[in-house]
Amino acid sequence: MTELTGTIAAVFVLYIALMLAIGWAASRATHSPADFFLADRSLTAWVTAISSTASSESAWAVLGTVGLAYKDGLSALWFLPGCLLGYALNWLFIAERLRKHSQEEHALTIPDYLEAHFHDKTDRLRALSVAIIFLCMMAYVAAQFTAVGKTFEAIFGVPHVVSIGVGGSIIVIYTIMGGFRAVVWTDFVQGLIMVFGLVVLSLVALAELGGFAGMVEKVQAVRPETLDWMGGKTVPAFIGSVVGLLGIGLGYPGQPHVITRYMAARDTRAIEQGIWIALGWGFLIYSSAILLGLCGNALFPGLEDPEHLFPKAAANLLVPGVTALVLTGLLAAIMSTVSAQIIVAASAVAHDIYTQMMRRTLDHRQILLVSRVTVAVLGVGAMLIALSGTRVIFWFVLFAWSGLGASFGPVILFTLYSRNVTREGAIAGMVTGFLTTVLWKVSGLSDSIIYELVPAFLLAALAVWGVSRQTHLRPSTELETKADESV
Repeated sequence: MTELTGTIAAVFVLYIALMLAIGWAASRATHSPADFFLADRSLTAWVTAISSTASSESAWAVLGTVGLAYKDGLSALWFLPGCLLGYALNWLFIAERLRKHSQEEHALTIPDYLEAHFHDKTDRLRALSVAIIFLCMMAYVAAQFTAVGKTFEAIFGVPHVVSIGVGGSIIVIYTIMGGFRAVVWTDFVQGLIMVFGLVVLSLVALAELGGFAGMVEKVQAVRPETLDWMGGKTVPAFIGSVVGLLGIGLGYPGQPHVITRYMAARDTRAIEQGIWIALGWGFLIYSSAILLGLCGNALFPGLEDPEHLFPKAAANLLVPGVTALVLTGLLAAIMSTVSAQIIVAASAVAHDIYTQMMRRTLDHRQILLVSRVTVAVLGVGAMLIALSGTRVIFWFVLFAWSGLGASFGPVILFTLYSRNVTREGAIAGMVTGFLTTVLWKVSGLSDSIIYELVPAFLLAALAVWGVSRQTHLRPSTELETKADESV
């Protein structure tokens, strides 16, 4: 165990040094707000695809999904098509249109894009967008820091107070240095490490059980309900669970830390190539996570915390050097999402509030200073939230995921595909999506009926359509109004 711990520590140190080196290199190319918040719209296909998927699939892919498959068995398989449908929805219907429109409107953030699209001079849309982003992102980032604590506690026995403080500080440092450019390049490297770790560990676990036939036999002997497609649920409960897992894909269009990658893509070619890279990465990640969770029932029966399966399997099934690299994939999963979310939350404060809403006239150097200070403050705040208590990573992240997905997803889709959507409709949709998420969750309906994102997304879309229909000016009326104004 001493040899294993020493090897892991050495690999972790090298990994962290690489992340800081990327942050330093990115800082050399960061000279303006467009650089700090959007990497000057220069991302290639591979970087756009891997960084966007890695930032969306955090500790819930490596810890949460593995734990879900361990606990729920084959019924967790429905999580895979749900996520891949979300990828397809983003890349086929949002990526290219959002890239072009945001570039035409010189938008650096999602609030920027919405305000420009609706020509809103009141700051209401921007203020509402910033509030939702900030609330959900802080909860989301805190969940990732909680995952850092779980990881180091499971591997080294390090108290979560220490691991959250150290891990969080490293993420904040490289994000401060290089901004969005540092975030996307570290996410790219971390995404490759993540997929390597999960694929290798799941295949080794399967081989340990004697292949698929051996796995079925041994899992059946230990916990037969694992191989039940319905997970031991009644038909209504199973249908609700499946719809909920498939509905997770509805959250992808509304994640600011994901869709800003499309805004930063270099050109149309980067988007066209990126879709196949993203789908391939997603399939490997989730099929491997679910396979590992199923194998875990036979290899490590009776785990008190299913979310400890990944680090436990790595430590027991692999040689020290490979164990260290695979466990680095767990840290990479967490860090890729945290940095992406911190930069989005920082942009909401530094750019949208300080520069745009408060109308501060600053030069590029001053804006970068404000942005970096904001990153530091938000990072420390999220660490303090994480230290306040332990949460179940999978469902806590899904709550923040649904809040963002239901608030922004329908609105973004309407702005890209409808000419009749109005500012009032957008506001109604965002408020409806966020409040439905909160109320559905706290009332317990997520557990008894269906995951909150599904009804929240649908009701938000209905609110956007209904209110826009009531407030939209007909073309003839618009022409008359413009004519009156010109007179």
